[in-house]
Amino acid sequence: MFWLNQILQGILLGGYYALLAAGLSFLFGVMRVINLAHGSLAVLGAFIMMVVYQALGISPLGGLLLMLPIMALLGVALQFLIIEPSLKGGALVPLLATFGLALICDNVLFSIFGADTRSFAADIGTLSYDSWNIGSLYISKLACLVFAVALLVLGGTQLLLSRTQIGRRIRATAEDEDAARLSGVDTRLIRAATTALAMVMVGLAGAALGASGSFDPYAGGPQLLYAFEAVVIGGTGSLWGTLIGGIVLGVSQGVGGAINTHLSQIAGHVVFLIVLIARLYQGGEISAYLRRLRVRFA
Repeated sequence: MFWLNQILQGILLGGYYALLAAGLSFLFGVMRVINLAHGSLAVLGAFIMMVVYQALGISPLGGLLLMLPIMALLGVALQFLIIEPSLKGGALVPLLATFGLALICDNVLFSIFGADTRSFAADIGTLSYDSWNIGSLYISKLACLVFAVALLVLGGTQLLLSRTQIGRRIRATAEDEDAARLSGVDTRLIRAATTALAMVMVGLAGAALGASGSFDPYAGGPQLLYAFEAVVIGGTGSLWGTLIGGIVLGVSQGVGGAINTHLSQIAGHVVFLIVLIARLYQGGEISAYLRRLRVRFA
């Protein structure tokens, strides 16, 4: 029963990782952009939500509902001011641009809020610690809520892409932007809508981070790493693969932590490296590299 409990907790933790990785996977799937500011923007969303509900004296849920449109507008600004101009310089420039954005975001948050850690746990009442007990199993209500939100986000995005006109235009832009443009699709607007939707997902992940744990201005780096690992494990650009990747990452951390508390994070990183090496080997990159080495040193 102990191991069953650890696996269950890992699955629920994987729901958070999937929610965290959804925006990163969606943005890469449509525009082939790896947003290195992803984790920092999630932390920014958490700070915006905290400031809004504390300043207005409303509930955290009200702060969340006001924070999401703000994140969407920030996504539009991010697209037009940073991503779109940087794409003209090649594949490396967006990486450098978003990395610079992450540094700016972290340091601006630090200058405003200081280094203290924050959390929404005290503001959401018993939800932060309440659970269902089934025998010796403990199922966190908050973790289940986050998992359900991840399912709704991924399922809703999948329906948007497959059943709506804007979804078809997003898929057309992702497949062949030039052909989509010739067909009358405003690809600049579609790209802006894509980034705005990705930022809404990032905002939800930031809210989950603040509700289920703690955050500080420099918490974005680890969040980016978890999101990136979930995306790679599940397959880049695959929404449901992101869910699977998040669950695999969460379960590996749960099982590793059960074996030894120091192995929790390491186990997740090891699984990520194994999957990455397997994908590279399957794609032939490793074999091609070894052939180049043999030629070089022959």
